[in-house]
Amino acid sequence: MAAKIKRHRGRFSQTIIYLGKHFRMFLFENDWKVLPMSAVIAGLVYFAVGGNLFKTMEGTLMGTFALACVCIWNGFFNSIQVICRERAIIKREHRSGLHMSAYVASHMIYQAILCILQVAIMIGVCHLMEIQLPQRSLITKWPIIDFGLTLFLITYCADMCALLISAFATTPTAAMTIMPFLLIVQLLFSGAFFSLPEKAMPFTYLTATKWGLTAMCAQGDYNSLPMVSIWNSAIKMKNVEIEGEKPFQEALVYIEKNNMRDDLLMRCAQQNQEPKYNFDKDIVLGAWSWLILWTVIYIILATILLEFIDRDKR
Repeated sequence: MAAKIKRHRGRFSQTIIYLGKHFRMFLFENDWKVLPMSAVIAGLVYFAVGGNLFKTMEGTLMGTFALACVCIWNGFFNSIQVICRERAIIKREHRSGLHMSAYVASHMIYQAILCILQVAIMIGVCHLMEIQLPQRSLITKWPIIDFGLTLFLITYCADMCALLISAFATTPTAAMTIMPFLLIVQLLFSGAFFSLPEKAMPFTYLTATKWGLTAMCAQGDYNSLPMVSIWNSAIKMKNVEIEGEKPFQEALVYIEKNNMRDDLLMRCAQQNQEPKYNFDKDIVLGAWSWLILWTVIYIILATILLEFIDRDKR
């Protein structure tokens, strides 16, 4: 009788049991290593591209792309192997009464907590390195909360995508083989950092990088920032001689002498503004909605795949 009750525990009870199992694995099987790894990766990215983040258009686009990549990397590594490494155990327990919805729910809760910790670490490293973050909020009263929610949604979306791959793959090796392909897709089809042909643009809607980058650029008020690439190019050409004269040097001296530099940078920026990065609440909420939509789709597909795990003969 006791064995029968144990086999048919309710979904809530099974969720709690497996959640406890995940936290034990976090403590005793070195799953906690993803947290210091997040700090190291964030520190390297901030060191490389954080200097002009939310200060110039170019620095913001590069920096937000890099931040989105860090979130994708963290999310993928959180769960890419969590199901496939215990696939045989799950199959056996499913035959004994395990509800796959409860099993997936336990992963959802555990991975959400893990993602929150990683985002807190990323923001903490940012403050330690004195990297500028958005100064104005659009959704909540606190800009740091808005920005943290964007980082969380990117990370969690990637996490659930990796959970789906882990549910599909039969071995950890197979899952790790698929992961680089997914990373390339996320990086290449971000929709902003790389120039893509028009026919490839619809694929950007499938990536978390596009929506994360869009939300962060909007939160950082991308279109109000100066553009410095033309000015930097002119400086590199200041010693170029044309018919014995240095026209670039003369122009630069004139601009500096008349305090026209900042105005020129803003004029350049005005010609390169992107409406999709406007400082607009609706843009941020739209990007968040897409991230949530893809997260839900990944969760549903992972649950369906696991429901048929007994029929898997691979």
